[in-house]
Amino acid sequence: MTALSERPAASAARLTTRLRARVGAYVGLTKPRIIELLLITTLPAMIVAARGWPSWGLLAATMVGGTLAAGAANVFNCWYDRDIDRLMRRTERRALVTGEVSARNAFTFGVVLTVLAIGLLALTTTPLAAALAAGAIFYYAVIYTAVLKRRTRHSTLFGGVPGAAPVLIGWAAVTGSLAWPAWIFFGVVFCWQLPHFWALAMRFREDYARADVPMLPVVASELSVGRQTVVWTWLTVAVSLLLAPLGGEYGIGWAYTVPAAALGAWFLVEAHRLLARIQRGAETRPMQLFHVSISYMALLSVAIIVDVFV
Repeated sequence: MTALSERPAASAARLTTRLRARVGAYVGLTKPRIIELLLITTLPAMIVAARGWPSWGLLAATMVGGTLAAGAANVFNCWYDRDIDRLMRRTERRALVTGEVSARNAFTFGVVLTVLAIGLLALTTTPLAAALAAGAIFYYAVIYTAVLKRRTRHSTLFGGVPGAAPVLIGWAAVTGSLAWPAWIFFGVVFCWQLPHFWALAMRFREDYARADVPMLPVVASELSVGRQTVVWTWLTVAVSLLLAPLGGEYGIGWAYTVPAAALGAWFLVEAHRLLARIQRGAETRPMQLFHVSISYMALLSVAIIVDVFV
């Protein structure tokens, strides 16, 4: 009797394990870590637009809709890039490469996420927010992934548009329109993505070269990448400091400017250190800048939120 009673339990455990693995495989295609970064910039945009805390219902709907939209774009990216993902160590364990998810099912999953994202944002926020989300999905999946990524070294530059779109989506979800602070914060995130992703591409240069993807670190010298990284870091900091003079009517002032300047100095020091190591012929350690860039954007977003309430 004991052995017989244990069989259903064992079968249920195996079924649960398989189900978790299958769900995990689909979730992995949405690139949750990238989505987290995108949502970090959505919240402060909504708070500034609302001049305070937006309603919990609107906040939840925008965050969920933004998550679904970003997830859809990432799924389409994985679906299209499944041939080169198997060539790179960083991506060779993705579900479309291992066969855990079929190409057909992945594409269908992306379509479902797209419909849910646009539908939710259209019904619960504003038509402009839904339209911006739809445009961001199309831009990332088609213009960036299918057209530019394998053809030009400037793909990261153009890819910065959908990466910064959550700022505009969050603002539009609150107001139904766009104002100067939204565009400035969009510019900050846009500029920030260049040093952020170039640092990552430097670390995985051989992967991109093996897959014949012309990322800047693959087709340009380390010195050139280092110099351009410094330039775009300076642009990031410069644009970030425009938020106070142009966003004063929305409550942005000294409580944002002081931390923004300090965080910008930290970001710049790390970018210049990377360039100095390249010039000396030392170990570049680009992931150090990569991690600093993540902390910079997260803390800058916190500074915006704190300033509005202060």
